This record gives sequence, C-alpha cells and structure tokens, in this order.
Amino acid sequence: MNLVSISKKDLKYNIEKIKEYANTNLPDDNGNKVKIIAVVKLNAYGLGIIEYTKFLIKNGIDFFAVATVEDALKLRKEGIEAEILLLSPVIIEEEVKKLVENNIILTISSKESLKITNKIGQDLKITPRVHVKIDTGFGRYGFVYSKREEMIQDLKELRNIKIEGTYTHFSSSYYDDKYTKIQFQRFMNCIEVLKMNQIKTGILHVCNTSAFIKFPNMHLNAVRIGSAFMGRVSSKNSLGLKKVGYLKSNVIEIKNVSKGFYIGYSKVYKTKKDLEIAIISSGHDGAYNIDIQKDMFRIIDKIRYLLHDIKYIFQKQKLKVNINGQECTVLGRVGTCHITVDITGKNIKINDEVILHDKIKFIDSSIRREWY
Repeated sequence: MNLVSISKKDLKYNIEKIKEYANTNLPDDNGNKVKIIAVVKLNAYGLGIIEYTKFLIKNGIDFFAVATVEDALKLRKEGIEAEILLLSPVIIEEEVKKLVENNIILTISSKESLKITNKIGQDLKITPRVHVKIDTGFGRYGFVYSKREEMIQDLKELRNIKIEGTYTHFSSSYYDDKYTKIQFQRFMNCIEVLKMNQIKTGILHVCNTSAFIKFPNMHLNAVRIGSAFMGRVSSKNSLGLKKVGYLKSNVIEIKNVSKGFYIGYSKVYKTKKDLEIAIISSGHDGAYNIDIQKDMFRIIDKIRYLLHDIKYIFQKQKLKVNINGQECTVLGRVGTCHITVDITGKNIKINDEVILHDKIKFIDSSIRREWY
C-alpha cells in the first residue's frame, strides 16, 4: 500500500528557518516584517492542501497563494479564514462572483480581468481585493512592463477595486542571476511610475523560493514560498532545510529466481545469476521514476540533458529503494503499481516497510498522507 509519510517535526523546523531568514532584513518603510505567502498549489506540493495549510496556520503562517479557483474555494469550504491570493487571473463572471463572495484576493493582469472584476464588485456592492500582476519578461500573466502608459490608463479607471498588492514572477531565478536582476529592476521601475501617477501598489512581492534564498535584497514586503517548506530547493540549500515527506510502501512478495530469468515488461532485464527478489506494491502510480517532460527549446538545454543521460548510462546508475535501512536495486522496468528489487543476501521479510523517494510533488491526491 502506498503512503506519503510527512514529518511534523521537520516541517516545523523548515517553517522556523524560513521565518527567521525572511525577517533578517530591515523592516519595510512602514516598519513591518517581511510577510510570508505560502504557495499551496499542486495539492500543497504533494503534502495535502487542507492539513498542510492548517499546520502552517498553527505555526504562524497566515497568508496563502493558490493556482486554481477550485483550491481557493476548497480552503474556504474547510473553514480556513486566512488571507488567500489566487495567482491566476479569472475572466469568467460566475467564478469571479464566487471568489469575491468568499473574500479571495484576485490577480488583475489585464484590462479584461480588471473590467470583469470591477463589474462584479459593482453588482455585489462589494469592493474586490486584488493584487496587480506585472509581466517583467516571463511571457505569462501580467501587464507588460514596457507598456506602462496602457497599464496606468487601465488602472486609473478603477472605481470599485482595492489594490492590496503588486507582484511579478521570475522565470529563471534558480540559475540565471543576471536575468533575474533585470526582471527585478523592470518591476521596481514600474512601481516607481505607478506611485508617481498616484496609483497605490500595496505590498510588493517578487521572490519565489530560489530568489528568496539567493537575493535577500529582493524580499521587499513579502515573499512567496512553496517547495522550500518541504525542503526542496533548486538552488543551494544554504538554509539547511530538511526533506519532510517520503513515499512509503511494503514488500508484498519474495521469491527466488534462477539465472537467465526475465524481469519486467519487454524483457529488458535478464538475471545474470540466481537471485532472491522482492515485489513492492508501488510504481508509476506513486510517481516513482516518472519522467517529467523536459523543456528543450534552447541548444544549451538539449546539450545539458544529453550529457546527463550519457553520464547516467556510463556510470551504470541504478534505481534504488530503501528497505529496513538497506539499499536495494530495482530490476527491470518500473510497472504501473509494482517494482521488483534485488534482495539477495539481505534480511528482508514480507510486509517490511519500503522508502521509495522524497519527490512527492506529483503523487496522486488519492494516496493517503500520514502525519507523524
């Protein structure tokens, strides 16, 4: 049986480390500490959005960001009254209406989203709370940074909307420092122009996890933290964050096979000697060895991935799992819901616990989460 096991102790440790680092900067112009906005998209990066959000609240986090309308409303339905920012703009009137009625902070990223939100606010006689998104060179949601006159004109038409924040998103802060700094300067230039035109900007936030760790001078009024809470960072883990979640399963069968025995789909593996093997009840259904599609638009990306794959072949790296503290090699192809491993010479029994991996981001939400 697949099970995601989550350590409360290690998660709490990460929360405290992140809070400490966020507030090492000088307070902002109003004397406030840097606000932490916890991003809980993708089922809270695999931790389980409801229990995870409630745990963060108990440990001093009171502002959250989600990627979908469904997640925003789900949190409210579960009785979570904390601040919730929807990072994706919404242009369907019925959805905007539900969000405004549930006190969700909306993202305004275009003239269209601005008009619809303003109309719903007037219809409901409620002032929608919004954050303005500026596209500083990501090519995603947001007013384009170079078209400031249009952005100013659109925002000046606000009649029934309250701007509580303004933000952007970095495209490659985990490896391209130069471009990240360019995006940051574009954002700050836009903020200056907005203020010069008497447009309130609210709290400012630009940092995702990588930028948060690498560029403390960019923390501004708030930072958006996602995978760092679970101890997974793309840049150097200088904060000493701990991995908090693991996929676990069990040994469901043990048997001996002779030399020349095929294992797995397509006969890709044949034993070179007599082996004792164990069958584990997990596979692609537990996101084990799932190959997420690679973005290879640039030549340098293609070369990087090619070199990685060549290194993998020549080093004869093997997939591993851990059973009772013993490392075991995976044999053959990973199946949909099973893995075969070599346990020759090891003390392993039926139903022994198996730790498969800590990459729980893409594990289906139907798999049970256990907090300990």
